[in-house]
Amino acid sequence: MRINLEEISGRIREEIRGYSKNLEIDETGTIVELGDGIARIYGMRGAMAMEMLEFETGVFGLALNLEEDSVGAVILGNYLDLHEGGKVRRTGRVLEVPVGHELVGRVVNPLGIPIDDKGPIASTRTRPVEFKAPGIRDRQSVKEPLQTGVKAIDAMVPIGRGQRELLIGDRGNGKESLAMDAIIYQKNTGVICVYVAIGQKASMVAGIVEALRSRGAMEHTIIVAATAAEPAALQYIAPYAGCAMAEFFMYEEHKDTLVVYDDLSRQANAYRQLALLLRRPPGREAYPGDVFYLHSRLLERAARLSNELGGGSLTALPMIETQEGEVSAYIPTNVISITDGQIYLRTDLYNAGIRPAIDVGLSVSRVGGNAQIKAMKQVAGSLRIDLAAYRELEAFSQMGTELDKATQAQLARGARLVEVLKQSQYSPVPVEEQVMILYAATRGFMDDVPVARVRDFENKFLEYMRSAKPDILAGIRNLGTLSEPEVLSEAINAFKKTF
Repeated sequence: MRINLEEISGRIREEIRGYSKNLEIDETGTIVELGDGIARIYGMRGAMAMEMLEFETGVFGLALNLEEDSVGAVILGNYLDLHEGGKVRRTGRVLEVPVGHELVGRVVNPLGIPIDDKGPIASTRTRPVEFKAPGIRDRQSVKEPLQTGVKAIDAMVPIGRGQRELLIGDRGNGKESLAMDAIIYQKNTGVICVYVAIGQKASMVAGIVEALRSRGAMEHTIIVAATAAEPAALQYIAPYAGCAMAEFFMYEEHKDTLVVYDDLSRQANAYRQLALLLRRPPGREAYPGDVFYLHSRLLERAARLSNELGGGSLTALPMIETQEGEVSAYIPTNVISITDGQIYLRTDLYNAGIRPAIDVGLSVSRVGGNAQIKAMKQVAGSLRIDLAAYRELEAFSQMGTELDKATQAQLARGARLVEVLKQSQYSPVPVEEQVMILYAATRGFMDDVPVARVRDFENKFLEYMRSAKPDILAGIRNLGTLSEPEVLSEAINAFKKTF
């Protein structure tokens, strides 16, 4: 039998070529130190920063410290089943989360895994949790308003689409309520909302979900929850994951989005815990030196994109919790310097029944009138000054000094303005109705209404306008301007005869 050596060598070459195509090479390492959600891994010299690492149990980790002979990783899940000496595998991918319409209406953890018992999410698209913020050439100025339905905000500290407006104040004074009102108001506006709950109790997150669902707001909202029971690593990446989910709609769908970060104080605390365990040197208030970069690289991703990129927007409402009103602490001052303004809520105003408890003097929007419709500018132009003057006169009048008639009239109008700006939780007011009631208050039509009856006057006046003068409402809503103020004045006088 004659052996064809050339044929045999050809077949061997084919087998080798086929084998090389299916060959997979994994770079693995060994856990040399483990504890409190942190793993130090030896033997992965090619690991990238922010790369996903897979542990033996199927839990993923995130490479944060790239040291000379080891990698410091945070564990994104249950670390109690891991042990020193266990194997870790590189994935070659930076941390990504699922994105798309499939997530709207769902409650997920920061890895995009559903936690609402509604089954798996069928999304096939992903985005990296860390993404470069758009540059100056890729942005345009913020000029289109993002209405919140809260009279005090839309009139005095307006928010524009693409803006970063900080909600700051002590715990339990209404920050969450303002953010939820803004989300509820976006129903039927086409704005996709993402609510990121960081370090909260699971019962509180369930309450937020139920409040939004009962008002039909979950149909345009994604909830990203990293509860207090979750590892610090998940609380750390939660805002970035929520931002990535919103960026899909901004970049790919060219839509307007709103992201609420509740709150970044807890994220900073989680990051401090991770950083100290990874032996990063502490600085002021024991935070690592890059904690400013932690928040700046997140909030800079909020933008109004240029028309060339589709014109979508991402509006950010970060929250910061203060201790006893201390706004000069490290994290509050950091975030104030990054954002485009802040809404400061005071506990004493909240306890006095003035809700929302917005401090007019310390609250500011650096976008200002650019984020207001013309009608609101017409009626609320002097509102901040009037309220600030009222606060000063009120303090002066408590000294028992006799006041002239002009001062008494100013105090009387200020008291009515304060009542008009009060608002119940989860009851956003359409902007056209805000314009009408503020017109009545600032133009003196309510000066003779007893302070105790101002809320009753407002409710009945708006009911009257909806039924008897719907054309005025439609005009403000469609044109964005109060073209015939004298007609509105006549309507107010006609209503007052029946009140």
